[in-house]
Amino acid sequence: MMQKTHVVIVGAGFGGLKAAQALAKAPVRITLVDRRNYHLFQPLLYQVATAELAPADIAYPIRKIFRGRPDFGFHLGEVQKVNLAEKKLYTDTGDLAYDYLILAAGGETNHFGMESVAKNSFGLKDIEDSIVVRNHLLRMFELAGREQDPEVRRALLTFVVAGGGPTGVESAGAISELVGLVLPPDYPHLDFSQVRIILLEAAGRLLAGIPDRLGDYTFRALQDKQVEVRLNTAVSEFNGEKIILKSGGEIATRTLIWAAGVRAAALANAVDSPKASLNRLVVTPALELPNHPEVFAIGDLAYFEQQGRPLPMVAPVAVQQASHAAQNIMRHLAGQDRLPFVYKTPGILATIGRNKAVAVMGRWQFSGFFAWVLWLNVHILRLIGFHNRLSVSFSWAWEYLFYDRVVRLMMPDIENLREKYVRKP
Repeated sequence: MMQKTHVVIVGAGFGGLKAAQALAKAPVRITLVDRRNYHLFQPLLYQVATAELAPADIAYPIRKIFRGRPDFGFHLGEVQKVNLAEKKLYTDTGDLAYDYLILAAGGETNHFGMESVAKNSFGLKDIEDSIVVRNHLLRMFELAGREQDPEVRRALLTFVVAGGGPTGVESAGAISELVGLVLPPDYPHLDFSQVRIILLEAAGRLLAGIPDRLGDYTFRALQDKQVEVRLNTAVSEFNGEKIILKSGGEIATRTLIWAAGVRAAALANAVDSPKASLNRLVVTPALELPNHPEVFAIGDLAYFEQQGRPLPMVAPVAVQQASHAAQNIMRHLAGQDRLPFVYKTPGILATIGRNKAVAVMGRWQFSGFFAWVLWLNVHILRLIGFHNRLSVSFSWAWEYLFYDRVVRLMMPDIENLREKYVRKP
């Protein structure tokens, strides 16, 4: 029997998952490759970090998503090299040959070459990151509760978020509610008036890409939540105890959550193909790599310009490009010409906390309670699995009604656990 055309997809994020689903009815065999065995709903990582959700609420097993599909296979492994000439993928758990390849590995945190920031700050890109941040936040209150030096105590209770995009805004708002509504009963002898939450943004406004009116609303809403918002303020160094600002100022703190930049995932370095800014792979209008029409790059990994500007590194871009790459594969199999990609902005949503959010949907702009309800519903619907949707809905309802977050658990150190229990064959 003739072997079916083999499509290999690297990355089980929004783009990779959508590509696999879009190819469900195509006459192809699919192998999805990822170093994790789950799909992660990254937009809610900050809620795991701030003790609102459990890790399992925003992750779903890949094999379960595609259960019952005989032409689907999952390969657990990390890509080390892509041999474009031989159409072969090398991973740390074995090699894969492909007829078509979709690279959808996403992005990683960009520290802009600041080694001290990379070493001492906290990111929010994976479940491990969110657990480490949650451990750290809770530990700061434990330490502050018994610290006698007032200066050290103030530093322990100062929490800084760098980056005024959706992740930074949502993280700052979530920390504010954790501190203001949830933790005080746990630490009755701690003076919570000493807590400072600071949001740093290098540009002159928050949430770039949304109308000025909504950016101003976000600024005021964060201030109402006792978040100090500093615009036109960039980080230069962070040694774990003190932030040095490019303007020359300093902030004494033990906590810097870095949400100020992203670049293409390290997978880009394993592909011998032209790259643009942020290490993104240059693609043609059809989303192919130059001179390799059988290889597609999508999402954060791909550099694609529309109207003279590169597309933003956000999930809607990855999802739309995934559908388009799958469509072009099917068109090519059918002997049809491939189509150029055109991105259609679906809108922007960002929550600032309880009853407050901003939304842009086409010509419509919303802020306040209605935008918050819209944000809740969109995120619930985008989660995979009825159990996850139900669990997240229950957690949100519980917190809203009782001002309580039940997942404020300090877990064992992940790196130590990995060294202790994980054994390589």
